[in-house]
Amino acid sequence: MLDVCLLGTGGMMPLPYRYLTSMMARYNGKSILIDCGEGTQIAMKKKGWSPKPIDIMCFTHYHADHISGLPGMLLTMGNAERTEPLLMIGPKGLKRVVSALRVVAPELPFEIEFREIDGEEETFEFDGFRIHAFKVHHNITCYGYTMEVLRAGKFQVEKAKALGLDVRYWNPLQKGETVCVDGETYTPDMVMGETRRGIKVTYCTDTRPTPVITKWAEESDLAILEGMYGEPDKLKKAKEYKHMTFYEAAQIAKDAKVARLWLTHYSPSLTKPEYYMGDVRAIYPDAVAAKDGQSIELDFVDEA
Repeated sequence: MLDVCLLGTGGMMPLPYRYLTSMMARYNGKSILIDCGEGTQIAMKKKGWSPKPIDIMCFTHYHADHISGLPGMLLTMGNAERTEPLLMIGPKGLKRVVSALRVVAPELPFEIEFREIDGEEETFEFDGFRIHAFKVHHNITCYGYTMEVLRAGKFQVEKAKALGLDVRYWNPLQKGETVCVDGETYTPDMVMGETRRGIKVTYCTDTRPTPVITKWAEESDLAILEGMYGEPDKLKKAKEYKHMTFYEAAQIAKDAKVARLWLTHYSPSLTKPEYYMGDVRAIYPDAVAAKDGQSIELDFVDEA
């Protein structure tokens, strides 16, 4: 199961009813934070989640509304007596940007590891899941992220029996381990079926529409896409500042055949996103004008 919470949905500046951009996901004891705008800590407290166990932080880009909450977040994690290393992923220059922000948080009881993305796309592998970063089209270097929770094939009991494997070796093979018995080597592929569909979430803000978003969002269980403007007359402004409208995000969701769409990263002038959702749902019916704290639990779907 993958828990996802959109902590903040605002762009540019925080509002009394809308924090700045941030999303958190939890899977198998690990926590992943994407962006850390102002107000992220408060939103996390409201959700009842803790920053202490965050294992990975990903940053789309280094505009203030996506990273201004980081110094306080690091201090809170340090004050919680965290000692485990923290991995940060982001565009080139990540270490320099974070080091500058840490002028007000110079001493931490944990190490920070940096993985800077240098290219159009990059994939980061972890135990049971992977994170894909893909470059989008903003006015500075910016990346979207797709997180995939992997799912192995079903254990084939008849294959295990045919190989004469004792039951005590079944579990290690299911976990992906290689087993040696009486001089013979048995690998997981000998007893496991084809890999099954896992869970896929795509998060992408601050960009014009570009085919790479559709590519990586394809058949996502959840796509969280920028909807900076809902007003139909703001298309020119969206193009000028390299952002997306509700309707462009909806078209991407439709083309990518995603299961559901959450709009986020609203302009401060957009006070009632829901007002425009009728026209959005005419393009893509399963669209939601997300609010701070919007949450979902995504589980594996058993295929027939």
